[in-house]
Amino acid sequence: MEAYGDFAQVYDLLMDDIPYGQWCDFVTETLQKNGIQDGIVLDLGCGTGAITERLARRGYDMIGIDQSDRMLDMAVKKREASGLDILYLQQDMRDFELYGTVRAAICLCDSLNYLLEEEEICQCFRLVNNYLDPGGIFLFDFNTVYKYETVIADAVIAENREDCSFIWENYFDKTSSVNEYDLTFFVRKEGDLFSRFTETHLQRGYTPAQMRRLLEEAGLTFLTALDADTHAKPTKESQRIYMLAKEKGKSL
Repeated sequence: MEAYGDFAQVYDLLMDDIPYGQWCDFVTETLQKNGIQDGIVLDLGCGTGAITERLARRGYDMIGIDQSDRMLDMAVKKREASGLDILYLQQDMRDFELYGTVRAAICLCDSLNYLLEEEEICQCFRLVNNYLDPGGIFLFDFNTVYKYETVIADAVIAENREDCSFIWENYFDKTSSVNEYDLTFFVRKEGDLFSRFTETHLQRGYTPAQMRRLLEEAGLTFLTALDADTHAKPTKESQRIYMLAKEKGKSL
């Protein structure tokens, strides 16, 4: 699961096409529809704090958790610049600890796909249920098997920018549903001098049926699933899916 080492320093630069504003609008709307206008919200796999910062600006008391110290370093720099009161914790989603409960939890940008075993997903869900207020909600997204197998498949993607270039080689194993990204980056240091580094990321594709079963095994109540692009009912060709669940008593 370890990733986002040197990649962290150029993550925001290369991910500048991600519609964080739209995602934040959807999260806020979902929270408000469920009666959560304020209070503590947990952002699992918060990365560089792109969503965490936006929700903090909307009045939520944010806690961000990520395993990567490099990604959290970037998040802390943003917090220093914005002056927002955000608590960041370096912890693993499979084994995180909080001092109390939260009104809601979110996990976006396919962070859960980095958990390669169903039991790891279930353990994360159990912890979420444990730390939610009674009736609290959990909103997350995940990439589907269809996206890895059909849309991305065994592709090679390259992009050349002024200060950073990358080569992205993709491999999908149909047997395990595990997708491997081999990433090579060239980052400008000074003048015409570039630094080269590589990282390998592994993600597993899941189906809506799998995720719903794991939610229920963990003690959460499944509420709904939506195609992340259309916000309509998921189809066989949905690439990213939102799923919403609700706290259902404590078992830990």
